Amino acid sequence: MASVILLVKQTEDEEKVIYRFGPNERKMGLIEMNKIKESVRELEPVHVDGVSPSFFFNRAAQRLVRCLFREGGKFPERTTFES
Repeated sequence: MASVILLVKQTEDEEKVIYRFGPNERKMGLIEMNKIKESVRELEPVHVDGVSPSFFFNRAAQRLVRCLFREGGKFPERTTFES
């Protein structure tokens, strides 16, 4: 099954970046990447019937880690995780 997770940036500063994330703009949670500690945490889970919230969080976290390490710390306004 193919999946697309949408990430929309809310705020960013020197220490962290916060995104809304989910399957679409109507059903979204909140995720934070701490750029200093290189850690990701879920601030608000995504609730979709029949789907574990960790499904969305794990994929959104992978996308943010890629931004930090593979894309030189550049966090776009909007991005996706596609599989």
